[in-house]
Amino acid sequence: MRSNRTIKKYVGIHNELNGGMTNTGKIIRDAWVFGIIPETQTCEGWLAQGIQDLWQKTSAEWEKYGFLVNNLPPELRERFERIQSEAVERAKQAGWDPERDVAEDT
Repeated sequence: MRSNRTIKKYVGIHNELNGGMTNTGKIIRDAWVFGIIPETQTCEGWLAQGIQDLWQKTSAEWEKYGFLVNNLPPELRERFERIQSEAVERAKQAGWDPERDVAEDT
């Protein structure tokens, strides 16, 4: 008997909602920072397990630095800042509005 379930595959960081400013996008950008995957790897077509594995690897790297950008060695900090800056610019060009994602106290 065939299942009607379709296996969901990740759309890729550059095809994501909010220009990739999501939790999955952050995992991928962090993996780029630590050199776990090349910056050319968008993870398009990956299954959830692949993203989960990537998250575990990036978490292990962040743990070495207390999960703080300021604790990264200069080379990694510079790479982090470059990647994040490029991601924010790309996301804004795709229509992402960071103010929309900030909850206001009323």
